[in-house]
Amino acid sequence: MPADHTKALSRRNFLKAGAAAGVAVKVSFLEAPAKAQLAQTALSAGSCWTAPGKPRIRLDAVAKVTGAKTFSRDYRSRDLAGWPEQQAHAFLIAATSADRRFSGLDLSRLPDSLQPDRIVRHEDLVADKVTVPHADFFGDWFLVPQGQTPRLLGQPVAILIYNDFPRFNAAKRALRFADDVVQYGEKTGPKPPAHYGASRWVRIEGDTPDAPDRFSPYEHSPIFAGFSGDEPAWPAPGQDGLFPKGMEAAAAIAAEIDGAGEDALVMRRTYQSQSTDASAMEADNGNVWYDPATGTLRLMMATQSPYDVAEAAAELVSKSRYPLKEVDLKVGYTVGYGTKDHHIFPFLCVVAALYGSGRPVRLANDRFEQFQNGLKRHAFRMDTTLLVDKATGRFRAMTGRYACDGGGRPNYSVAVSFVGATAAQSIYYLPKSDFQAIALASRAVEAGSTRGFGTLQTMSATEMLVDEAAALLKIDAIELRLRNVMRTGQRNSQGAVPAGALRNEEILNKAAAHPLWREREARKVAYEAAHPGHRYGVGFAQVHKDYGTGAEAAVASLELDGQGRLRLRHVAHEMGPGVTTSQAAMVGEILGRVPSETEFGVVRWPEMPLHTTDQPYTTPQAEEDRRAQDPRWTPRFTSPMSATNSAYYLGHATRTAAKFLVDHAIWPAARSSGRAAARAARWPRTTS
Repeated sequence: MPADHTKALSRRNFLKAGAAAGVAVKVSFLEAPAKAQLAQTALSAGSCWTAPGKPRIRLDAVAKVTGAKTFSRDYRSRDLAGWPEQQAHAFLIAATSADRRFSGLDLSRLPDSLQPDRIVRHEDLVADKVTVPHADFFGDWFLVPQGQTPRLLGQPVAILIYNDFPRFNAAKRALRFADDVVQYGEKTGPKPPAHYGASRWVRIEGDTPDAPDRFSPYEHSPIFAGFSGDEPAWPAPGQDGLFPKGMEAAAAIAAEIDGAGEDALVMRRTYQSQSTDASAMEADNGNVWYDPATGTLRLMMATQSPYDVAEAAAELVSKSRYPLKEVDLKVGYTVGYGTKDHHIFPFLCVVAALYGSGRPVRLANDRFEQFQNGLKRHAFRMDTTLLVDKATGRFRAMTGRYACDGGGRPNYSVAVSFVGATAAQSIYYLPKSDFQAIALASRAVEAGSTRGFGTLQTMSATEMLVDEAAALLKIDAIELRLRNVMRTGQRNSQGAVPAGALRNEEILNKAAAHPLWREREARKVAYEAAHPGHRYGVGFAQVHKDYGTGAEAAVASLELDGQGRLRLRHVAHEMGPGVTTSQAAMVGEILGRVPSETEFGVVRWPEMPLHTTDQPYTTPQAEEDRRAQDPRWTPRFTSPMSATNSAYYLGHATRTAAKFLVDHAIWPAARSSGRAAARAARWPRTTS
């Protein structure tokens, strides 16, 4: 990226203020011919489109199945402009026991010809002042120190580097399943970090729907606590302060549930979900070249958060004994579903490169290694209670203890715990609720921001609870949901009123009227009579999940040239969900024509000379004051591709660009054509 563009684009420029002061940081996407250009002509034979805004296939479908669409994993140093031809390779030696001290490596299985060209140990990193960036997030060790017990299963104890692929491949295969390579000493039991955090979200509604809540996180405060052993040490009620007041509200809810009479149904249920691998088909990988002659760190990385990786890599190297003047990060297409967002693996790639003797070093998990150390979806234990009025079927109160296992590194576990807990109400209005969010540490593999972010677990438990309640009360499952659905203007379990119109009631009514639901009993009888030994059933669930991060920004441009060709450029980076197709479809819906050419992952925006300090959460007054001093300042330039925000937040930029083009270019041109019909007509497409 040219220096002038780097300065203009403050999403890149904010790195100047980081720990790596004086280090130039560049972030860009691979240029042609290294990456597939997902350009599409307009409707034609064999087109991706059946009609404007109606895709027949994804824009990248043919490129994907023919191999024309490449991913970060596909590249070696010879494929990258300016990189050396010779490619070094590395792999991790991982601890498969996390209850004994690590005492050393035994590589005697390897003949002399397969001994690594370089072994990197914790002690090397200490000597060279190579430390983990953001240790409160990624943990305190890259590699397990000799004499210490691994924090988690699969934690690396060493990095083995080879200057050529054949020896690397043979050595890796020879050591993969060997159980005597990592040597252990005395048994210590697991030694995970301290538990990560606990919060509690208690709400009791006011006397009327419009009255202020008696207590809520929004009006007052969430409750935070440390731990006593494995249990949160919640503050005692009856003392001064918001936390004790919240505990009084929690005690009142518990007392109502415990004292419920025959007119109420009390359901206490426990649900569990296991730690799971998201199984993104592209395993974690990175190719990094540290050039000691120039002090340049070049990265080709599979990541959903490239700017954060670039910043942290600069911090990592600049604090070490290795001189650093520039970080140049190239990003290719990747697939992550959250597992390539804020993971320690990219920094292990950087560490390997520092010991590559000036050669680019590629570190890439195979599927077995990905299972060993890839980010996991959190395991949850969910202890829930639902209090229901038998006569009306209305929910009176709900409580839940939602404890997630974050494994041996903190990562996003605290955030996952409270997002999961606060989303547990799903589509339902709850007059009283008490949700505990507990993030525990263990020797399990690290869990992080896997797509769903804790809500898949907790909302699934809530739906099973509601289904069982409907069966016990002998109320139609959708009817029970309709009686308790959260409606526009009502408060959620945090005490906040969601903006906009809530349409869950409309969806429930449509589902209840569907023949598949209305006729399910008759169809069950008919099917099972015709198919002895088989069972027929129809179930229903409906959830309401937030999306985005709460600090969203997007950049898009839509250009119409003199020949009528449309070109869409967008900051959105394809991560697998089809954002390239969806954004082009939005253009077609508004303009009646899909773009002739699309470009995504755009990082060069010279026409947007904005800059930022990258402050995702600011007060309106702070923003107003800052803009008064600097009209080109913005709190955030663009969002990372780490949250499910393409349909709304990124799409908002696309739709706005299309509507603006209609209102200020196409329609004025039509009106000035001199035709009476054009002057009299009204343009119908931008009324929303």
